[in-house]
This record gives sequence, C-alpha cells and structure tokens, in this order.
Amino acid sequence: MQPVPLTLHHPLRRAALALCAAALLPALGTLTSTPAQAQTGDWPNAKPITYVVPFTAGGSTDIIGRTIANKLQESLKQAVVVENKPGQAGGIGASFAAKAAPDGYTLFGGTISTHAINASLYKNLSYHPVKDFEPVALVATLPNVLIINPSLGVNTVAELIALLKKDPSKRMFASSGAGTSTHLAGEMFGDLIGVKLTHIPYKGTPPALTDVAAGQVTFMFDQMTAALPLAKAGRVKLLAVTTGKRITLAPELPTMIESGVPGFEMSSWQAIYAPKGTPKAIVQKLNAEIVKALKLPDVQAKLHDQLGMNIVGSTPEELAAHMDKEIPRWADLVKKSGATPD
Repeated sequence: MQPVPLTLHHPLRRAALALCAAALLPALGTLTSTPAQAQTGDWPNAKPITYVVPFTAGGSTDIIGRTIANKLQESLKQAVVVENKPGQAGGIGASFAAKAAPDGYTLFGGTISTHAINASLYKNLSYHPVKDFEPVALVATLPNVLIINPSLGVNTVAELIALLKKDPSKRMFASSGAGTSTHLAGEMFGDLIGVKLTHIPYKGTPPALTDVAAGQVTFMFDQMTAALPLAKAGRVKLLAVTTGKRITLAPELPTMIESGVPGFEMSSWQAIYAPKGTPKAIVQKLNAEIVKALKLPDVQAKLHDQLGMNIVGSTPEELAAHMDKEIPRWADLVKKSGATPD
C-alpha cells in the first residue's frame, strides 16, 4: 500500500505545523526580549559592576566609593569592584568611565574637579562632563576650612587679613594642585579681600599641609577631612569654614562670611555618574539604592559624624541642575585666577 502524501492542507500536516509553531514561540519570545531584559529586568547579573575612582586610595572620593560599593554589593547581590585611576585632577578616570559601555556595569565617582572645574581648566579635555555622563546622585558636599600655622600669632580671619595687607612676605598660600578647588578658593579669598596673593601648588594635599604646618606657607584652604587630624594634634589652626552655615563637626568655627568676607561661600562635592546612554531604568534603580544606602546609620556615622560630610542623596535631575550652576561658576573663577593645569 502506497503512503498517502500530506499536502499543505492535510489535517495531519496542519497539526504538525501547529505543533512546530507552538514550540518555536517561546524561543522567539526569548530572542526578542533578551536585549530589554539585559538592560533592565536581568540587571545586574552578567558581570561585576566597576566603580571607577579617579583619585588615589584613601581620599574622600575613594572613601565614598568603597562605602557605596559595599552597600550596593549587598543590595544588588552582585560584586562591585572599586578601581582607582588617578591623574589629571580626575581626568584620566573620567575619560575611562566615559568610554565604557552604557550597560549599567560602570559607575564613576565624580567630583567638583571632574564635573565642574576641569571643563574650563583643560582646553582639550578628553571627556565632556555633561555629554558623556548620566547623572545618578549627588552624594555629599564637603566643607573646606581656612588653615594656618599656629606660629603666625593670629586667631581670626580678620587678623589674618590684616597680616596679609601689612606684610607682603606672608602673601603665600598652598593648594593641592593648580586648578583644584583648593587653589581657586585661595584666589577667591585674595580677590574678595583685595590682596594679590602668591599661589604655591603642590602635588596633593599631604605635602601642602606639611608645609603649612612647618610655617613654609602662610595658609591654605582644604577639606575638613584632611585638616582635622592635624588641627587636633596642634600642628595647624583652623580659622573658618567656607560653607554658608556652620558645621556640626566643628560648630565653634565661624563661616568666612561671618568672619568678614562677604560672598565667600564654597563647598567641594562628590557625586556618582554612569556612562551616557545607560538605560533610565538602571539609573533610577541605582539612584534608589544609593539614596537608601546613604540613610543607613553606619554610613551616616562614617561620612557625616566622622568625616564631616553633608550627605545629600539627590535625584539624577537635581544633580544635573547642580552641575548647570557649578560649571559656569567655576569657569568664571578659572578665568579670573588664570589657573592652568601645570
């Protein structure tokens, strides 16, 4: 007996085709949904997240990075690896992060230098602070302080100003490097009090503070986190904070404005970014986890109580608005100071 050929319309042929189609549908659905799931629903599960810190270990940016990385690792159930890439006032690390894939697996610890000052300081910056990054969260602002050597014999900002106006040999201030916020703070001070000061740049905060403590340089501005240990040891004296209000870590210190320098208000700041194009859902998830981490008691104790940081925990939109104000502000100060990267 010859087999009966199954035509396209034969009931058995139609049944077989229907079974094949049913078997293929789940596979096709997987193929079409995979890219979206990789961007949002399945993130993060492909690989560890890299948190780029553009400065050496031990500084404020590194401390924040490692603190946040540990908390993200716990909440996201995925490894978060901190990678230090120092150089060019944070520019080397920023350039590296800007070129990373926008897939949610790279975070960047940005600062007032990388995302405000560098935009006007460097003529050929290898990244764009706005066009190359997605804002995630403004983490904290950091008070700077006016630091002098105790042997100067002055106890207030007004007495320091009087000394600077009287004795030209004392008109030197140190900074952690040309074009840094510590440099520009000194330039702002000189401009507001009407005294031409001499800037002495150093390769980082430690050597600059060492020379202030030794009396080689009259004063400098730097973050409270760096200055407080030396002040407690009696090696330097703190005269005022640069924030608009007094800080809880040292409430006895007046502000620069209270001390007779109207208009002097500045704070360093720390933020977190992702490469431009990172899916919005991932940015929002990261923001939520970071803000949640910043509210934890142990994080508050470390960053605020011990290091004097003013914890913010902003939205991505608030960080973008903050940058819109900071970039032109520092561009004006760079222009006035004539600061260069060298």
